[in-house]
Amino acid sequence: MLRLAAFAVTSALAASAATAAGPLPPLSTLGRLLAAPDRLTITVSATGNPRANGEYLLECNPVGGNHPEAERACDRLDILAKQDKDPFAPTAKRQICTMQDGGPATAHVTGTWQGHKVDATFRRTNGCEIARWNNLEPVLPGGRS
Repeated sequence: MLRLAAFAVTSALAASAATAAGPLPPLSTLGRLLAAPDRLTITVSATGNPRANGEYLLECNPVGGNHPEAERACDRLDILAKQDKDPFAPTAKRQICTMQDGGPATAHVTGTWQGHKVDATFRRTNGCEIARWNNLEPVLPGGRS
């Protein structure tokens, strides 16, 4: 009987402490909080701008690495995450795209974002690929020709 009373008091104290701290966040949020920070390696070439070409490390939450616009790049990734969009997903195979050439620039992104493995290649070979690249600026450098 004494154990039951002690359990009831402990349970009541735990419940009141949880209520005072506010409701617990959803499990998806907890998973993101416990996941490793976002860490991407971005290799860019043939942009026509020698300062944009190269290999960059971008870390978010907290911001770090040698990416030239790390703060803005992490902000852009946060916006895309809140919109529940995967900026690293390839263009749909059956998507109709304008046949325009955005130049020879290429980018390869590897690492982890939102707890998911990333291995994506970007080119500016048609309207869809140009839009995909532009959507990820400033993670990728401006590649407009």
